[in-house]
Amino acid sequence: MSCVVAVVGATGLVGREMLRTLQLRRFPASRVVALASARSAGSLVPYGDAAIEVRQATPERFAGVDIALFSAGKAAARELAPQAAARGAVVIDNSSAWRMDPEVPLVVPEVNPADGRRRPKGIIANPNCSTIQMVVALKPIHNLARIEHIVVSTYQAASGKGYAAVQELHAQERALVEGRAIEHRVLPGRLAQNLLMDWPAGTGGYSEEELKMVGETRKIMGDERIGVSPTTVRVPVATGHSEALHVRCARPVSAAEAVAALRGAPGVRLDERPYEPGAHPQPVHCVGEDWVYVGRVRDDLAVPGAINLWVVADNLRKGAALNAVQIAELVLGEV
Repeated sequence: MSCVVAVVGATGLVGREMLRTLQLRRFPASRVVALASARSAGSLVPYGDAAIEVRQATPERFAGVDIALFSAGKAAARELAPQAAARGAVVIDNSSAWRMDPEVPLVVPEVNPADGRRRPKGIIANPNCSTIQMVVALKPIHNLARIEHIVVSTYQAASGKGYAAVQELHAQERALVEGRAIEHRVLPGRLAQNLLMDWPAGTGGYSEEELKMVGETRKIMGDERIGVSPTTVRVPVATGHSEALHVRCARPVSAAEAVAALRGAPGVRLDERPYEPGAHPQPVHCVGEDWVYVGRVRDDLAVPGAINLWVVADNLRKGAALNAVQIAELVLGEV
């Protein structure tokens, strides 16, 4: 079956990656519609060997659309997603607008594909990029022995904040080399050769990004008892998020057991090399790749029965565009 697909926010980093992913996975779209803000209307975005003219995203543009992939931000999703759904489209939204709505499923296809079948609002939410790669890596371990507590420290790329943040990082790097003053407008400070806590404040001293990881992990895993202790950090990397995880389960789990569970797990590429400098998944190796890379699986030295692991993925691909297109494939498979 073919269908009409709209990509909302088609001129952004994730929107362009959605178009690329649709083409790479040969999604059976009879027509692809590129939508964005009024200021982007009339521009062209690549799709396969051709280009698509961008139209302004208005409610009327969703007439005849079967699946609408949104990556246009929270405000646009709040305004336009219900109107697209009212016109018959299944909306798959990449913003945080609908993720914690109890009537909107939050889906990672390798973890909870069945949740997407019940969507009373016609909307499916795409999780946060840092949450997606974490739950893909942890689902096999959760199946093995229910996870009780996760301590996660993230090392998140500038592209998670958008194209302008990547440009600003590169400008800061050039300024350092040339001995000029460091400027920042998009980022909250200097990121070049530095680290930043780069998200709005949440509650209790946590950032919004950290709190997203808590609520989203519980919702996706279907277990409100899971404890999540997060610290999220922006690093001077263009693309590719990394995470250090400490995991404690309801019963003791060894690194050997975890490795066996991760071998061949959906979406996971396991790196079993013994530790040596540089022998681990790296952001530079994951760019443009679909996999969630997992390595350095080891027994914790201080907590018997707990394990530690290292997780890396392309935040634009699996952390956003690919996950959305995989959800679209699930929706298409229902017909």
